[in-house]
Amino acid sequence: MKNKALQNINVGVDTGKHQLDIYIRPLDIYFTVPNTEKGIKEAVQTIKKHQPQRVVIEATGRLEMPFILACDNAKLPYVIANPLHIKRFAGAIGQRVKNDRLDAALIAHFAEAIKPKLTQLKSENIQLMSDLVTRRNQLLTIQTMEKNRLQILPKSLQSSIKPILTALKNQIDKIESKISKLI
Repeated sequence: MKNKALQNINVGVDTGKHQLDIYIRPLDIYFTVPNTEKGIKEAVQTIKKHQPQRVVIEATGRLEMPFILACDNAKLPYVIANPLHIKRFAGAIGQRVKNDRLDAALIAHFAEAIKPKLTQLKSENIQLMSDLVTRRNQLLTIQTMEKNRLQILPKSLQSSIKPILTALKNQIDKIESKISKLI
């Protein structure tokens, strides 16, 4: 077998709420750790031994962030990949069967074939701003849904919607205030 340093080592990480499924390609190493601080630390130590060119994890809407922060602290090269790109890659290579192990292997294969550009974390303020804008958009969506319900539901139910709309408006105002302060 060739020296590891000469190999193109890519790691795919499938993120779940409770566990991380990790596949190291082309070494055909698969392992699972709990998606906890201890599990992430163990995963990063194992991955670091293999000196990967990149560690790829799908963007999941924040579940991936503790792992990404650990990779950043360990100076591992990482990519936060768009799940749609990985799904399209799976379709292109004809992979239809899904389970956690296959997903991790697919992500590693994607890393090797596509060589996505490494991700750099945004500054803390930019990350916070991005999170606040995302949350504001979520609240606005809920507010619109409640306003629509207010128009179509009987008057007897409106009293259950109006306090929710008030609470949503207050939360949106607080977030907009925080965004203004960050700007």
